[in-house]
Amino acid sequence: MKFDMNGVGPQAQAWIQRDQACISPSLSREYPLVVGRAEGSELWDVDGRRYIDFMAGVAVLNVGHRHPYVVEKVREQVDKFWHICLSDFYYPQAVELAEKLQTIAPMDDTMVYFGNSGTEAVEAAIKLAMYKTDRRKFIGFLGAFHGRTLGSLSFTASKNTQRASYTTGVKVFHVPYPNPYRPVLKADKFAGCGDAVVDYIEDQLFRTMLSPYDVAGILIEPIQGEGGYVVPPPGFFPRLRELTEKYGILLMVDEIQSGAGRTGKWWAIEHEDVEPDIVCFAKGVGSGMPIGGIMARKDLMVWKPGSHGSTYGGNPVAAISALATLEVIEQENVLQQAQDTGQYIMDALAEMQARHPSIGDIRGRGLMIGIEFVKNRETKERNDHLRNEVIQGAFKKGLLLIPCGTNTIRMTPPLNIPRHLVEEGLHIFEEVLTKAEQA
Repeated sequence: MKFDMNGVGPQAQAWIQRDQACISPSLSREYPLVVGRAEGSELWDVDGRRYIDFMAGVAVLNVGHRHPYVVEKVREQVDKFWHICLSDFYYPQAVELAEKLQTIAPMDDTMVYFGNSGTEAVEAAIKLAMYKTDRRKFIGFLGAFHGRTLGSLSFTASKNTQRASYTTGVKVFHVPYPNPYRPVLKADKFAGCGDAVVDYIEDQLFRTMLSPYDVAGILIEPIQGEGGYVVPPPGFFPRLRELTEKYGILLMVDEIQSGAGRTGKWWAIEHEDVEPDIVCFAKGVGSGMPIGGIMARKDLMVWKPGSHGSTYGGNPVAAISALATLEVIEQENVLQQAQDTGQYIMDALAEMQARHPSIGDIRGRGLMIGIEFVKNRETKERNDHLRNEVIQGAFKKGLLLIPCGTNTIRMTPPLNIPRHLVEEGLHIFEEVLTKAEQA
């Protein structure tokens, strides 16, 4: 990966050279950021340059970097013990976190399984669905990202480079995700793009290629993340839920990026007025500590001892970090902050859209916001070059943004980001966008 190193400090350049000599080149880096320290919604590189964080470690740091309460609880736990395998023994920290997750789950009467990451959460959901239904096939969505291990990769369909050279491990039939801005399937005058997708599954896929009674589950992101921060149209999820119930198919929702308050509710699926069967979680739950897992209805979580497990899943330090994070979100009214700040940003972006013809679409919920760039609003021709110029220009001006989809920027700051930093970040964003459009 080659970057424009103008303005990058000498210590950062030295660390990047050392990284390139020892770290796998399979990792994709967005820009030459070498982090020295972080606090709240700001961070500084190893040369002392300050940045406003509008990406939060890819929607992970929902209560910001190093929240004092989370730090305090993690330190207390480190002073006690930091590993006893949950697959073989018991400890209170995992129980307390599981009990807390039960109280905020988007369905009733659940049990929890812990792993280390998002992709492990998806793997657990896949295995549980197979175990419970005795079926082996699944439905996923184009544009989806669910992880890079072979089972999760079977569902991932956001970039061909992520699947190239690999044999995936699960039989998945992909269908279009309902994208109101770019619908793949033509909808008639009585139905929208959400109805068109459900109709396609039942009237085409189930009729020609796949028996619905061979399908263990449908895995879907309530808001598509890596695929472009796509928000499905109203009514899609209730119809999809009806379809799964009709054929005994499990509805498995991937809340790895959208969960833990990111959209202004604990879980993005709560916006859709449906209850899933399995919820995958990770990222924002743990404030950066490696934790993930699934919540499933108790009548599903019936696998026998030894059917699945993890050496580090539910690690006591990670569990305490997650519990403290959820407590902060609850006690500091962070869900409301996410709604309010998200609306403020969406309103500001709508005003910018009137001044900037390159902004084709603005979408999102809470602080899960996508801005899609186009060359022409009428044709909707994608403008990934401009998108990339804005991200690189923002980095040079001290604002951290990351891409998603082909031509979209995502804004996912910490949910408790102060308003003055939001305003400063939006000012930098428009300044950089104006310059990129003029170029």
